[in-house]
Amino acid sequence: MNPRLRQYVQDRLEGKIHDAQGREVTGPRQAAFIGRNKPHRGDRKWVNGWSPEQIANRLQVDFPDDQSMRISHEAIYQALYIQGRGALKRELVSYLRMGRALRVPRARAQATAWAHVSEEVMISSRPAEAEDRAVPGHWEGDLIIGLDRSAIGTLVERSSRFTMLVHLPREAGYRLTPRTKNGPALSGYGAVTMANALKRTVATLPAELWQSLTWDRGKELSDHARFSIESGVRVFFADPRSPWQRGTNENTNGLLRQYFPKGTDLSRWSEQEIQAVARTLNNRPRKTLGWKTPAETLNQYLKSVRQPGVATTG
Repeated sequence: MNPRLRQYVQDRLEGKIHDAQGREVTGPRQAAFIGRNKPHRGDRKWVNGWSPEQIANRLQVDFPDDQSMRISHEAIYQALYIQGRGALKRELVSYLRMGRALRVPRARAQATAWAHVSEEVMISSRPAEAEDRAVPGHWEGDLIIGLDRSAIGTLVERSSRFTMLVHLPREAGYRLTPRTKNGPALSGYGAVTMANALKRTVATLPAELWQSLTWDRGKELSDHARFSIESGVRVFFADPRSPWQRGTNENTNGLLRQYFPKGTDLSRWSEQEIQAVARTLNNRPRKTLGWKTPAETLNQYLKSVRQPGVATTG
């Protein structure tokens, strides 16, 4: 309704960078605006634009006696985000600092990133014996991720460095069944699928070798409470952005990349193939084990706590 106000707002949203001589510095070439949410940062112009809140408050300074030159920052956002208003040019959303073409839903904005992690399952609550590696049975776990949401679960015993791999094939209907909001994850490492796969893996070793499991903050193990009840393995989570708290697992994941390189589709490997890789890794001598293999170290422990003749790990 007010062309003067509209021009003022647009000019300040579309700020420009200038050098010391006042010449405009164009910066990288901008991709054509097609209305998608959050275009690539590398394709956005260099801008010195003001935020809607800065514009709304500066109007009161530049036009103290002109009430027609007033607008709230929320009205500016709505003029940008809501199609059909025709108030502001849609491509101006690319000049906003976050670059979003759509407003983030309130439910998503208020969602807790790590709601599945409580104080009782923090790594600080893990038994002290897990820290010094004196007693086997304390594990670290994570995922190695490949193309198209493919993944393989990795479990490493802290004392012996014995490694187990968890096969996570994609669920039936992946990329064939239309996606439904809050529906089941079909990529192979949804919360329920992950917990079930871990439970099957745990059952392949003696119970005394499963005292605790320390995992990354990933939501793939958000069903950890059910997993702990059904398997008897206590789950703990590392602190945010603290990979060194699972250093054994991080190191092993680096070794596994010799067999499962980054940028490859990990779902092409069968259960038999990934277990062959785990067996190969467990029979490689380690300097930290006095050049023994992880399999030998774990078997030696089992022989010391069990009666002679009891089967050991493969």
